[in-house]
Amino acid sequence: MAWQPAENRYETMTYNRVGKSGLKLPAISLGLWHNFGDVDRGDNKQAICRTAFDLGITHFDLANNYGPPAGSAEEAFGEILRTDFHGYRDELLISSKAGYGMWPGPYGEWGSRKYVIASCDQSLKRMGLDYVDIFYSHRFDPDTPLEETMGALDQIVRSGRALYVGISSYNAQRTREAHAILKDLGTPFVIHQPSYSMINRWIEEDGLVDTLEELGLGSIVFSPLAQGMLTSKYLGGMPEGSRAAQDKSLNPAFLNAATLDNIRALNRIAERRGQTLAQMALAWALRGGRITSALIGASKPSQVVDCVAAIDNLAFSEAELAEIDQYARDANINLWAASAERDGPPRKKR
Repeated sequence: MAWQPAENRYETMTYNRVGKSGLKLPAISLGLWHNFGDVDRGDNKQAICRTAFDLGITHFDLANNYGPPAGSAEEAFGEILRTDFHGYRDELLISSKAGYGMWPGPYGEWGSRKYVIASCDQSLKRMGLDYVDIFYSHRFDPDTPLEETMGALDQIVRSGRALYVGISSYNAQRTREAHAILKDLGTPFVIHQPSYSMINRWIEEDGLVDTLEELGLGSIVFSPLAQGMLTSKYLGGMPEGSRAAQDKSLNPAFLNAATLDNIRALNRIAERRGQTLAQMALAWALRGGRITSALIGASKPSQVVDCVAAIDNLAFSEAELAEIDQYARDANINLWAASAERDGPPRKKR
């Protein structure tokens, strides 16, 4: 018998309006950055997506280079769309992006019109889709005129490849510039996707959240759990098979003594709130209703269940927030700082 999603899937999830648009996102969305590559088990990918949809997660976020290898996450999700999610496309909100290295040669990354549009076409083919709901410029390109990159996004919408567009990891000033260009073009620019967590708070210092509210744009923050650092995973050391142990995108050096002390202190606050550290970290990112959605990753279905339970307690007292601020210190983990024209740790060369 074919799998059927839970009939009550929309009863408990919270859906937030994306800026001043007509679009809504679930408070918790699922990203396929990790754990959806060729090296990962197909049945586990399937179970993660099934669990997410059963719990009301309608938004699945991808990018051309997710895997590994690059492109394999979109291929895996395309298979799930053809099987489990067949017949549910109109209940799903699917996004993809272009910006990071995807193929060799001078046209395989950044923000040229040639790269962005070709990348979108490749993503649609891998997923077996006619369109995505949101297509993003994945990073700011300092060497391509912003008008060219934004013009490519406009063309993607006008040609029917996407319904809306967004940008990722642009700073407040570049966001204003992009907004002005897209507003003049009449492009439905609705959302920004920056990194943000208790230990990566650059968007506060940059003024990006204020800018998004002023411009009427929504926000979906990625890495709100700091690649697993803000979970119970590393409280007692570095477990075998973890992202840090495998020396993937999470640099083991990020797990230094000072940062781990702060994370353990945050965990004690979470325990007093009756939450896991992950749940409190997500609730904190969503506090005050200023962030539209928090984007999680998962290596197993139970992690999705744990994260979604964060929405059961999104309220913080002033005393709790003040105590959290004592330990929610920037840990210099923003691997995407260069896109926002800020200093940060080096990214690994692929």
